[in-house]
Amino acid sequence: MTPDLNKLEGIATQVRRDIVRMVHGSQSGHPGGSLGCADFFVALYFQVMKHNSDFQMNGKNEDLFFLSNGHISPVWYSVLARSGYFEVEELATFRKLNTRLQGHPTTHEHLPGIRIASGSLGQGLSVAIGAAITKKLNNDPNLVYTLHGDGELQEGQIWEAAMYAPHNKVDNLISTIDVNGQQIDGSTENVLSLGNLRAKWEAFGWDVLEMNGNDMQDVLRVLELAKSKTGKGKPILILMQTVMGNGIDFMMHSHKWHGIAPNDEQLAAALLQLKDTKEDY
Repeated sequence: MTPDLNKLEGIATQVRRDIVRMVHGSQSGHPGGSLGCADFFVALYFQVMKHNSDFQMNGKNEDLFFLSNGHISPVWYSVLARSGYFEVEELATFRKLNTRLQGHPTTHEHLPGIRIASGSLGQGLSVAIGAAITKKLNNDPNLVYTLHGDGELQEGQIWEAAMYAPHNKVDNLISTIDVNGQQIDGSTENVLSLGNLRAKWEAFGWDVLEMNGNDMQDVLRVLELAKSKTGKGKPILILMQTVMGNGIDFMMHSHKWHGIAPNDEQLAAALLQLKDTKEDY
């Protein structure tokens, strides 16, 4: 299906509106990384990934997605709702008492679309590798996708999994790293430098691609390229350059918006920068 860029960009704008409203509504959450990854999530769920909103936990005969940096749950919840997994109105319950939309995704609330609890950083790649191997054992030709934060790469378990996947030719796996250069305590460069990520992942045996995560056309191009490289003996790794807080000028490029909520005035200013769409609520 040929992508409709205008439509996808419009959905991404709506998702950003959802994000700031959700975090404002609970006065809690992580808007910065969520805003930066909106284009990626929209491209994945509305164009690239084969998935079914009639949710089945086993994920047979469909592509799977695992969010490892679970604190950016607002963007995932918005995209799940907007693609039919549950009612959009439920977004207003984010992080509130008895909600299914916990601050970090969990499974015991049985929220459609969520297959693992995440947010304890470093674990998502290991889970995804297990799911990908299961698909191979079941002769299921579909793919497994993951998303990780760049600060998350400071966790050792990531690198154990990074060694395991190429050694075992887990070539139905496409993992993406959100390289925004920011984490809760400051820049990744200042907290714990990550060095040359492309060289590191290639040295571990991954097929590495790069993309601009805030350019919908480039996101679509690289995700399709990644799909074309599966089944060739190597897992695929995408280094996705994004801007934390993308779309809202006073949030952009600042680690300070990693995990704080906008006040009433900041919400109003943010929404003014995000154009209306016919999907708005």
